[in-house]
Order: sequence, then structure tokens, then C-alpha cells
Amino acid sequence: MQDIIRQLEEKRAAAKLGGGQARIDSQHAKGKLTARERIELLLDEGSFEEWDMFVEHRCTDFGMADQRIPGDGVVTGYGTINGRLVFVFSQDFTVFGGSLSEAHAEKICKLMDQAMKVGAPVIGLNDSGGARIQEGVASLGGYAEVFQRNMLASGVVPQISVIMGPCAGGAVYSPAITDFTFMVKDSSYMFVTGPDVVKTVTHEEVTAEELGGAVTHTSKSGVADLAMENDIEALLQVRRFVNFLPANNREKAPEWPTSDVPDRVETSLDTLVPDDPAKPYDMKELITKIADEGDFFELQPDYARNIVIGFIRLEGSTVGVVANQPLVLAGCLDINSSIKAARFVRFCDAFNIPILTLEDVPGFMPGTSQEYGGIIKHGAKLLYAYAEATVPKVTVIVRKAYGGAYDVMASKHLRGDVNFAWPSAEIAVMGPKGAVEIIFRKDIGDPDAIAARTEEYRQKFANPFIAGARGFIDDVIMPRNTRRRICRSFRMLRTKELTNPWRKHGNMPL
Repeated sequence: MQDIIRQLEEKRAAAKLGGGQARIDSQHAKGKLTARERIELLLDEGSFEEWDMFVEHRCTDFGMADQRIPGDGVVTGYGTINGRLVFVFSQDFTVFGGSLSEAHAEKICKLMDQAMKVGAPVIGLNDSGGARIQEGVASLGGYAEVFQRNMLASGVVPQISVIMGPCAGGAVYSPAITDFTFMVKDSSYMFVTGPDVVKTVTHEEVTAEELGGAVTHTSKSGVADLAMENDIEALLQVRRFVNFLPANNREKAPEWPTSDVPDRVETSLDTLVPDDPAKPYDMKELITKIADEGDFFELQPDYARNIVIGFIRLEGSTVGVVANQPLVLAGCLDINSSIKAARFVRFCDAFNIPILTLEDVPGFMPGTSQEYGGIIKHGAKLLYAYAEATVPKVTVIVRKAYGGAYDVMASKHLRGDVNFAWPSAEIAVMGPKGAVEIIFRKDIGDPDAIAARTEEYRQKFANPFIAGARGFIDDVIMPRNTRRRICRSFRMLRTKELTNPWRKHGNMPL
């Protein structure tokens, strides 16, 4: 018995040491935490229950038979974040560069299978050199097994990927399938092929950071949601983020106590929208002023900035926000913003999170680059997502709601439950000037006539009352009362039930 206990302690010590003190020191020298240190920061103190500490690879080729480290480069298990159950795996770069072997993949798959059974989020801390070359196709098969679990878990439990080191080749497709991806600046990167391959094939000179760094993926490609300064900030932000999410698709999002009363009046909103319809303002000011305690967790803030997405709480309950941003491209919908918002809307719908839409959209972005890039199909993704969503949907038209973009942004016609408008709302096929120049082409040479017609059109159509008369707007509300009216609406909608016709799945315009 004593011999077994001694062996147990030795194996535990070997697993905790990972690739050895020298490699741990190297990890620290790069400004990175070890796999276990990351888990300790992420989870509540003392809550981590580790699985498969003694798993080892089964490869005997290329000298691997003499290199066996318990755990095989990934730490897996479960614990709690603010008392709520989560499953986590953390790849250990000190062990074979965190490379994925067949056994390594089996540990991750086992964890994800259990997470789906009990209905709890999965958080992956990625820091890996890719597939373990010595194992050949077995390691590639391991990746595919993980991808299959990612797909099965999609829409069942929230999946969060945190890229905290290299993530290249086939490894990038697991984070791509998950719901949210966070990265760390200067120490993490993602790409399908590295700089050397790019140089060989396309003759482009590019660094790993330029090709697939955190800033690149959060501002140019949209692959990642947030870029953090370091490991510690990333893990603390994940803790905060998880607080907004439900455990699975059968539960509501958690409710948190708040001292912010739902009837709070915000008089400053009465002057948020400028008198000049061509003048921009910051939509984020509206979001923070109606949110509980002004707490807004924004996602993808540096990508497709003409639309804003993220989570707030109203009366302590999570609400997903989609808002046009007049400060960028006048709030027009384009390819990137449509895709960004559509994916977020679908996540909210999959996990029972109500959706608040704040609208100020002059239309879809014109131009050959948009048309050639497929704005028709990509814009339809957002339309499809809103039309498909069965969760409570409340829309506030703050200013412009022109053309097809009015329809797309959670209009009453796409089963919007409650649709409000501010007095500044302009709901029309297009802006007054453009409409007049089409309707009264013969008067284009007469500036005075055009000005008179423009004002006439503005009076007749560029207001919320025509839509209100048709029942497309439920009420015209004072801006100062926006929080109160929205809170009451979502409270009324808590017992909403709506189902789509049975089908295997729809054919979204991908």
C-alpha cells in the first residue's frame, strides 16, 4: 500500500511539474502563466476537480517511448466561477509544446461529453504548437474528434475559447466553432498557415503578429471577440463574462441583485440625438445609461464598429444588445456588421437571452466592393437571424430607420414583440433628400423647389407617426423614459412562448 501511495505522489508531482522547471521559467519569461496557474486564476479558489492527471500518450515512434509525462500536455477538469459550474481544459505548452496527441484529444473530448450531459459551459485555454507530428494521422483524428464535439455542443452549452499562445493549422477550427474567442496581445496568434508558408507560396513578408495576432483578429478579420493585455486580464474578463451567460440552452441567464431601479429616469437622453439628422452621436452612451449600473460587456468593439453588440442587465437579468453606431459609417449596415450582428443574435436566441435592438440605420452600404463581396447574401444573414429568433425582442428606433435596413433590424414584421420609437425617429423608404430627387426629378434644377419638397417629405414621412398609425410602432416614447419602458416590456415578455415550424434545420444564407 505504501508503495502505491509513493508512486501516486510521484506521478502527481510529475504531472504538476509539466515539462520541468526550466520550461516553466521560459513560459514565465514570455509573460505567460502555466496551464495550472491559469486554471487557478480562472476558477473559484479550491473548486477545481482535475480529471485524467495520469493519462499518457501511446506513441513509440521517434523516441517518444522514452518521453512520457503524466497529463500529456493538457489539464482538464471542472470547477466553479462565482459558484456556477464550468468545465475547463488548459493546454500546457511546457509539455511537448502543448501539441495535441490522440490521448490529449481524448481528454478534451471526455470533458466536453460530460459538460453536455450535465449542461455546463466549456472554457478552453489554448496554448499549443498544433498536432503532434510524431503521431501522424492519429493526432489529426484527435482534432476531428474535438471538432465533432464542438459542433454537437453548439447551441447546447456556451463554449468559450481563450487563445493564450500559438494556435495554428487545424487547431484554429475548434475556436472558430465555439461561441466566443478571446486573445492575448503579443503572446497569442491564430492562423491556418504560418509566415514561412505564406512567404513560400505567395512571397509575402509578414510577421506572426501581423498575420494572426490578437489585434489583427479583433480589428481586421473578426475571428476573435476581444484582445486582452495579458493572461491575468484575459482570465478575469472571462470570469466576468461568464456571469452574463446561462449554463445551457434549457436555462435562463442568471439574475444578479441590483440596486438600480427599473423606473430610473435619464433626462440627459432627451438631448442625445442632435437636431441635425446628419450629425452623429455615440450610441454607446444610450446603452450604458439604460443598463443596470451602466455595466456593458461589449464584444468585438474594434471590428465592424458601425454596429455595437454585447450584454447588459436589466432588472438583474441578462439582455443582448444590438445597436447601430452613427459615429461610424453613419451606422450603415455592411457585410462585416451584418455577419457580426447575425452571429450574436443567433447566440442569444440559442441560449434564451432576450434581445434589445437600438436602431439608427440609414440603409445598407452602397458601392461595388459591397455588391461584389455579397452584401445581399450577408445582409440576409442578419435578417434570417432576427426572423428565426423566438426569444423576447424589443426594438427602439432612435433616429433613422430607412429602407430594407428598417425591416432587417428586428422590425414588427420580423416578429418583434415590442417596437418603440423616439420622437426623433424617421421611418421611411429612404432619406427625404434622396426620395425627393427621385419623385420630383423634373425639379432637380430648381434648388428652392427641391428644398420645399424635401421639407414636405420630411413632414409627411420622416417621423414615427405613419408607422404608428399602421401599428408597426407600439408607442412613441420620451427618451428619458427608455429604461423604464424597456424594463416593463421585458418583464411582460418573461413568459413568452413561440416556436418555429418543425424542421431538421433551416438553410441560412451562409
